[in-house]
Amino acid sequence: MKAALAWSLCATVLASGLLAQAQRPLLRSSIDLTVVTATVRDATGRLATGLPRDAFEVYEDGVRVPVAQFTSERVPLGLGLLLDISDSMFGKRMKDAEGAVEQFLLNRLAPTDAYFVLAFNHEPRLVFGWKESPEGVHEALARLHPTGATAIYDAIAAAMPYIENRPRERAAIVLITDGDDTASDLSLHDLRPILIRADAFVYAVAIDTPEPQAIARRASIETLNEITGQSGGRTEVVRSAADLDAATANIADELNNQYVLAYASPNAGDGKFHSIRVTVAREGYRVRARNSYVAAKKRSLTPSS
Repeated sequence: MKAALAWSLCATVLASGLLAQAQRPLLRSSIDLTVVTATVRDATGRLATGLPRDAFEVYEDGVRVPVAQFTSERVPLGLGLLLDISDSMFGKRMKDAEGAVEQFLLNRLAPTDAYFVLAFNHEPRLVFGWKESPEGVHEALARLHPTGATAIYDAIAAAMPYIENRPRERAAIVLITDGDDTASDLSLHDLRPILIRADAFVYAVAIDTPEPQAIARRASIETLNEITGQSGGRTEVVRSAADLDAATANIADELNNQYVLAYASPNAGDGKFHSIRVTVAREGYRVRARNSYVAAKKRSLTPSS
């Protein structure tokens, strides 16, 4: 049943894929470029803005590559919000989560951004697809009712076709959950290659309250760190659902102050795994960006008969 639902979600996205790609403003040239989004913090931990192009160094498989394109201007974002609606989110926790999500989508992003919301318990459920306007967001979130177990890995996998067919250049996923995965068909091992192929920052907000969880296992911070870390994202841990708004505000602040770099890979189109490292050649600066990718194979053109 879950597999059928996941395929249904994928089919919905792929059917609109050509339109989404036509609308998506690509950072591209006549040469196929690898695009990397980076978050930079200075020695005090503050977001570092306004850095010039020559402050950055990019390495693929340990070899430095020239930066072909660069911008410190805010590039429009395509964001997927994944909201846990399992049993343990019942009551005030769900209401706090709905309020934080609404505030995040409608007031913390830019009017040029687009977003979708996927709710999940033991299976993923699309709340609404790509949107740019606030109409209907409050009503859609208010209709959510917590029930069932928690399938985090399946939810992330179900979101990926939306990310691949997004109407914006930059991409991010924000996951809000209060429990460990107890119901996915996929394992964390299965999810890893899916994350490597995605060019989206993945953030998680873990509601890790000190009281025992009677219904579900407490959020696994170590697992969430593994999911978010390789993408360049991170995990925010809150001790109360009332702190969700502050956590999502911190994530929005990062997404609103990122750099986008592009380079011509010496391994373009080979279909293999490659490591990426982005640095800033200044004392004390720390960069978060995806640390690997798979160079998509170039399609061979077969003459028609």
